[in-house]
Amino acid sequence: MNIIQAIILGLVQGLSEFIPISSTAHLVFASRWTNIYDGNAQQITATIAVLQLGTLAAVFVYFASDIWNISSAFIRDHWALLTGKRGMRFSGTDGVRPIWLSSESWLGWLIIIGSIPIGTIGLIFKDFIEGEGTKNLWIIASMLIGIALLLALAEKVGSQRKDMKHLGVLDALVVGFTQVLALMPGASRSGSTIMGGLFAGQKRETAARFSFLMSIPAITASGLLELREALHILPPDSFVPLLVGTIVSAVVGYLAIWFLIAFLRKNTTFIFILYRLILGTLILVLLWQGILDPKA
Repeated sequence: MNIIQAIILGLVQGLSEFIPISSTAHLVFASRWTNIYDGNAQQITATIAVLQLGTLAAVFVYFASDIWNISSAFIRDHWALLTGKRGMRFSGTDGVRPIWLSSESWLGWLIIIGSIPIGTIGLIFKDFIEGEGTKNLWIIASMLIGIALLLALAEKVGSQRKDMKHLGVLDALVVGFTQVLALMPGASRSGSTIMGGLFAGQKRETAARFSFLMSIPAITASGLLELREALHILPPDSFVPLLVGTIVSAVVGYLAIWFLIAFLRKNTTFIFILYRLILGTLILVLLWQGILDPKA
């Protein structure tokens, strides 16, 4: 992989990781177009996971104050409980939060709870996720269309009344299990989790913010795990280009987060639903006509 290929992949990763259009689908096409590693599935998967560290950095920078508030409150509240300065009461605030926890530390617990499904299933199916099956265009096209239809349904039936302070365990579990769909190529982590948030009754902006915060443990774990393995399976001359691509994905990812949150304050996800439907249908037609090779 050279620097030009890395910049292209970084641009695609940064744009598509947070916009609900599936980063995997676009990176698979980008990796085919640039022909990195001659189509080696394991090396491509490792490259994508490392590039995700760039978009993870974008989340840390954009939500730096939120992350600091959540972390400090989590430590403070639990230290107060352990030292007996605060009793454990479960009467709750807004019907969802134990009263002994601040809203910030409660959000920390929700992120932990919501991360359990993808962490567990991701480890169990790690070999499959890294294999050629996750690059199959039939699966990618089907998931592009399937999640688009579910996202449209979530837009239709979701009450869209919950702010961040109203989130509870049910929200974490719904979003957590929909995040598991992101293990399938073409689903989109942000698309799946925003869909889950809408089904749980969250406002669009709330669903997006919670989606991004929920992505931190999953992207961190997969990125660091793949980074360790990438040291052994990627060619030595690919690490400088990979660093450049990761920086590009971080900058573009930050802008993508800013754009999506601002966009969802006043707009629905319809434009992304339409894009997914068109792209998924186009891929299926090209596959059916034999123009695209599903595994190439």
